Amino acid sequence: MLEKIQIVKQRFDEVNDLIIQPDIITDQKRYVQLNKEYKDLKKIVDKGEKYASLMENIKEAEEIIAEGSDAEMVEMAKMQLDEAKEKLPALEDEIKFLLIPKDPDDAKNVVVEVRAGTGGDEASIFAGDLHRMYTKYCEGKGWKVDIVDFNEGTSGGFKEIIFEVSGADVYGTMKFEAGVHRVQRVPQTETQGRVHTSAASVIVLPEAEEFDVELDMKEVRIERTTSTGPGGQSVNTTYSAIKLHHEPTGMIVSCQDQKSSHKNLEKALKVLRSRLYEMELAKKQAADSEKRKSMVSTGDRSAKIRTYNYPQGRVTDHRIGLTLYDLSNIMNGDIQKIIDELMLAENTELLKANNDVI
Repeated sequence: MLEKIQIVKQRFDEVNDLIIQPDIITDQKRYVQLNKEYKDLKKIVDKGEKYASLMENIKEAEEIIAEGSDAEMVEMAKMQLDEAKEKLPALEDEIKFLLIPKDPDDAKNVVVEVRAGTGGDEASIFAGDLHRMYTKYCEGKGWKVDIVDFNEGTSGGFKEIIFEVSGADVYGTMKFEAGVHRVQRVPQTETQGRVHTSAASVIVLPEAEEFDVELDMKEVRIERTTSTGPGGQSVNTTYSAIKLHHEPTGMIVSCQDQKSSHKNLEKALKVLRSRLYEMELAKKQAADSEKRKSMVSTGDRSAKIRTYNYPQGRVTDHRIGLTLYDLSNIMNGDIQKIIDELMLAENTELLKANNDVI
């Protein structure tokens, strides 16, 4: 392991020298990439220094014990050895996980799209519940949530809602929410008390920076319209809502959340870039392509990743077979325990696939 840490240390020193070079500082794309690499490598280097210190303590203690000339020193060395050996396994595990190749998108902000699937009005209400759950979760983590666009359901909730989340390592956390979510409960419109099953799909896109995607504005047709939706000054009176038509792909992105046409355009372009960026990732990596299919799916209840069962008060994540009887708190944004288990499962799989790293 020390050899691997030393290789990382060499690269860390290289990056440390590079990020202060004038030509790198003026190249924004390269500078951002190197700065991110510097932060990731520093975590490994810092842990590596602790590991080297611990190994040195073990070596010193074993030498004192082997010599055995001073009983008091030997007793102290045994205590030092026991303490060091106790700390070693956990530190080794931490370093192993840090050495797993990271998804470069994990540090990015995200664009989340929640769409009602099967289930009519109840699916729209459920999509609204999911949006509320994510909003509360993100606020609890100190992340900023901004609505981009929405299409309200006829009985509440949303047929579709798109929002941005910005903060630290958002995609690395929120990506686990991508897929079809299923709800089992008695709808508000049900008169005979029967439990219905409805679904909503969640898409989580890593937000693309301007230099991630070269967007030719000549290929984008901008349509300005009046905002729709409930009251407020300037709604239906000023042409602040934006609809972008990306001619090469036929992709359409709308944004009407802000009163300012300029701000709506800025948000819509972020979503367009993120969708185009995700399309490029899907082309380059077959694994990402498969992930995209499972993320988007059809909104059908059969392609589920998680079920929220109201009569039993339970939530089941079908990917890892996790069931929690804590539905009320989970719907109020307490989803960290589920994400932690999903992260653990993913890290375990990555560790198996990368067992030749160490």
